[in-house]
Amino acid sequence: MDTLLQHLTSAVAAEGTQSSDFDLNPDTVLPADRTLRAAGVLVGVMDGPDGPSVLLTKRSSKLKHHPGQIAFPGGKVDPDDLGPVQAALREAHEEVGLPPENVRVIGTMPTHETVTRFTVTPVLALIETDFTPVPEVGEVDEVFTVPLSHVTNPDRFSVEGRHWRGTRRHYFTVPYGPYYIWGATARILRGLADRWPQ
Repeated sequence: MDTLLQHLTSAVAAEGTQSSDFDLNPDTVLPADRTLRAAGVLVGVMDGPDGPSVLLTKRSSKLKHHPGQIAFPGGKVDPDDLGPVQAALREAHEEVGLPPENVRVIGTMPTHETVTRFTVTPVLALIETDFTPVPEVGEVDEVFTVPLSHVTNPDRFSVEGRHWRGTRRHYFTVPYGPYYIWGATARILRGLADRWPQ
């Protein structure tokens, strides 16, 4: 646990820059007057008998936005939230039943801008005690974990592309078993991999 905590702390302290869904698409011209909404996601790490892992969700296939995609627990910063850290903790409690008192926040990583015009703050945290996930009905189809060693290994990532709004958009992927992790989630994990002590 001490080594894991040291690595998490080092990852937060490491130098880095903001990222975006457009990092791999340098020809994209973003409007200077665009309005971005603040959001926070919980990059929750837990230690177990098989080693450390990262908590992820599979969004409900019935959702209007990003149905069936792999995501961190999290969401937009509500008016009652004190900021993205509190938003991430609140959403994790709502989406997967993770009690905030089970979470030790290590710090935040640089923000990530999404194509849906959110400025997402990744909140790196240690989930200190076991809990039984309770997926939020209508929002989350599945709660699962991925080995931390998988998503902190840059060699596990690849770049793929698809047509989006008339152009070809490139993005990171880091598949694991039946889970196709891509887009903003994969980009944030790639940021973690770049900061992780190798």
